[in-house]
Amino acid sequence: MAKESMKARERKRTKLAARYDKKRTELRKASAAGDWDAMLALQKLPKNSMKIRIHNRCQLTGRPRGYMRQFGISRVTFREMALIGKIPGVTKASW
Repeated sequence: MAKESMKARERKRTKLAARYDKKRTELRKASAAGDWDAMLALQKLPKNSMKIRIHNRCQLTGRPRGYMRQFGISRVTFREMALIGKIPGVTKASW
């Protein structure tokens, strides 16, 4: 189980990335064209507003490792749910 502070940090990064996404893409295009001011403005944006800094976490437990993108949960949670029968079409022999 992840700490609540780590989950809150991820939520904050997600909100920042969504807020600055459009501005960051515009500045990136301008800086690629050679605009020096756009490059400096891009550097002044918050670091946590980059999409690359968002870490995938399990929606149920908050576990950062073994994340299965297709289901949005970790591998441990996937196994537990499959064993109980909450994920249809998955048998123990298939994983």
